[in-house]
Amino acid sequence: MQFSTLNLSKPILKVLEETGYQTPTPIQERAIPVILQKRDVLACAQTGTGKTASFSLPLIQFLSEDTARAAGPRALILAPTRELAIQIGDNISVYARLTPVKHTVVFGGVSINNQIMALRSRPAILVATPGRLLDLLNQRAVSLQDLRYLVLDEADRMLDMGFIKDIRKIMAVIPANRQTLLFSATMPKNIEDLAGSILKNPERIAVTPVSSTVEKITQAIYPVSKPDKISLLSHLIKEEQGANILVFSRTKHGADKIVRKLKQVGIAAEAIHGNKSQQARQKALTFFKTGKINVLVATDIAARGIDVDNLQLVINYDLPNEPETYVHRIGRTGRAGASGRAWSFCDAEEWEYLGQIQKLTGQTIPTFADHPFASTEAAQIGRPSNQIQQGSVPNAPKRKKKKRKAKTAHVAA
Repeated sequence: MQFSTLNLSKPILKVLEETGYQTPTPIQERAIPVILQKRDVLACAQTGTGKTASFSLPLIQFLSEDTARAAGPRALILAPTRELAIQIGDNISVYARLTPVKHTVVFGGVSINNQIMALRSRPAILVATPGRLLDLLNQRAVSLQDLRYLVLDEADRMLDMGFIKDIRKIMAVIPANRQTLLFSATMPKNIEDLAGSILKNPERIAVTPVSSTVEKITQAIYPVSKPDKISLLSHLIKEEQGANILVFSRTKHGADKIVRKLKQVGIAAEAIHGNKSQQARQKALTFFKTGKINVLVATDIAARGIDVDNLQLVINYDLPNEPETYVHRIGRTGRAGASGRAWSFCDAEEWEYLGQIQKLTGQTIPTFADHPFASTEAAQIGRPSNQIQQGSVPNAPKRKKKKRKAKTAHVAA
């Protein structure tokens, strides 16, 4: 199937052609025709499958055909994080560039005054995080009385972050006569409950099982003791020789500590997490996207919405204690049909998490124990039956044939 068969307008098709988009992803193929029929949608698709284009392309088409003046935005897209809101806005800028449709993005952590000024130009599409949107509503800086289209993107993450009350407040001031689209990477009961309260006879779309991981991602487990993780990380980064690498830490403090230790051995890296200012987060992300740094260390909430072209490697410095989070993390690589790699460090205390991940995904992730910092203890505790030898993991760094130096040569943990 081609985009030209989806009943999209000529300006949008031209943009897609110029951008290099030819074949829609499964979620785009199934969602776009339904949205163009003005149906509510409840869609479940994992990260990296093209959800943003699925809802933004039809919205741009609707709004470019509707020239009526409105007091406020006619389409509202809610996103859980600043990074995701910015990413959605960047994509809309591309998709709408040959149409008269204007948009703006609002989020917390920055001055509200510039955002109020931007809203005075009456953009047709408003991309917002829930908290900042409520601030603007309370200051009467934006009106939602003319809203016709509502999108909740990454709805599961919004609920995980405690935004349900904010969402309910926003729903209370939105016209009941609207088209609502809810997109989520997972579909737990609280999402089903939310969908039941805001959607009208929705079309349910699930293109990829929640538990699945992108087929083209090469995965590997690196058994390592906790104190040696930072040494293994610096070793792998140096072996990669300039590849762009996204590293996941379980905590904000841990992310900062990893960056400090990497800098001590001459590796340029930056951290991105909730305690960083918006300016610092955007600066780190820009450095990473432009290649000024090759290593970005992130926590899960901050990383939701990071979209880097051709991200070569994801490293789970800490295995997540929620198996669904593993799927989200490694989905940062191998996007849009490209191949990718995801390596995970696992100490003795994390084998339980690994078991949960493998149960959810239905995959046995190969273990790569032939590296300079392999932990005998970690490899034996809960050791999976799929232990493999050096060279069995495609593109895994080979162990250098020299004696391991004493621990004093390691980077301090």
